[in-house]
Amino acid sequence: MLEVTPMAAEVINELTSQSDGTTDDTGLRFALATEQNSQAALELSLSQPVDGDEVVAAPAGAKVIMEPAAAQYLEDKVLDVRQDDEGNPAFAIARQDQPG
Repeated sequence: MLEVTPMAAEVINELTSQSDGTTDDTGLRFALATEQNSQAALELSLSQPVDGDEVVAAPAGAKVIMEPAAAQYLEDKVLDVRQDDEGNPAFAIARQDQPG
């Protein structure tokens, strides 16, 4: 199952609290955009779950929502946050057995 770091959960909570039209069910939703040669391109959005989605309860009450194909790809991954070149948070996905 996808693991979510406390830092990633904090950023998810910040995003959902700053967005209009969110509810308690709103979370960071992953959808599979394309898959080629065992590599996946994922789309991220702030959304509520739809039928068939998997919801991961992350630290601090944050929610990560995954459509079924994305959930399969992310099952052995960890979601973290790093800073980009401008100091802004950027989500990062790594295998659970890789060192941070």
